[in-house]
Amino acid sequence: MTTVIEIDNLTKDYEVGFLRKKRVRALDGLSLRVERGEIFGFLGANGAGKSTTMKLLMRLIYPTGGSARVLGRGIEEVSMHARIGYLPEHPYFYDYLTAREFLVYCAELFGYPQRECRERADHLLGLVRLDEKSRDRQLRKFSKGMLQRVGLAQALVNDPEVVFLDEPMSGLDPVGRREVRDLIDSLRTTGTTVFFCSHILSDIEVLCDRAAILRRGRLAHVGRLEELRRAAGERRAMELIFAVADAAQIRSALSALEGATVVAVPGGARVEVAEERDVDAALGAVRAVAGARLVSVQPVGNPLEELFVGGDEGAPTNN
Repeated sequence: MTTVIEIDNLTKDYEVGFLRKKRVRALDGLSLRVERGEIFGFLGANGAGKSTTMKLLMRLIYPTGGSARVLGRGIEEVSMHARIGYLPEHPYFYDYLTAREFLVYCAELFGYPQRECRERADHLLGLVRLDEKSRDRQLRKFSKGMLQRVGLAQALVNDPEVVFLDEPMSGLDPVGRREVRDLIDSLRTTGTTVFFCSHILSDIEVLCDRAAILRRGRLAHVGRLEELRRAAGERRAMELIFAVADAAQIRSALSALEGATVVAVPGGARVEVAEERDVDAALGAVRAVAGARLVSVQPVGNPLEELFVGGDEGAPTNN
């Protein structure tokens, strides 16, 4: 595998205050490697340092220490930036332009001929599912979700080898989130490397080959998703939801199943069993209850969430 993103001991301090300034460390000695063709998730709570990392890699701000390379070139090299795409968390566009005009303008910046610019604009706006009638409306009239789609399109306008996405699902409705997930997943087939920040665990679990968890400016965990789950001590407790007129009937049916707990919920009962192997026994016992219907079965808790929230161990201090 070829490493396309190399981050070594990257550190960023900010000065805060007015008269008595003090230095606050937003990113503390981050080191990471991302391989070609990966979809790599960068997880962290708000304020963990995700956007700071992204801005450092884009050279929008400058590091206090450490270094980074993308596609074998230092992040300070302008020529490297022609080979990557970037969607910031809060994009701002020339809102007097239409979506089509903005995409044509972005393509022109990369030196494409005028005809190809228009073709690229239409292709990419279709790719992000922006309907035809909206393409000639001014961006100032767009919703947050529509602007996010335009932002994704501009990040892909130069057929980048690496795409950096900062909270790409922000502002999207459930249908939009699914469409954007499908778009990001499709980039895998073209060999494009995707590095994206998120604090939504489900997006990471659906899309990513590997993920890193940032906590208060420091790298807390990194690895493949199954490795991260093992690191958290993956739980095997299972939750079953039943639709039933009287939850007491479910409680009576499962009284002999060791470790099972039953809680009444609107329209039915929620059952928790200690082990995955107990699910069949619970289902067998409940089948005898008249009118009971299984609604869902799912694990209790999320190992990634436990790593995500973690504790304060290793938290950086202000200097």
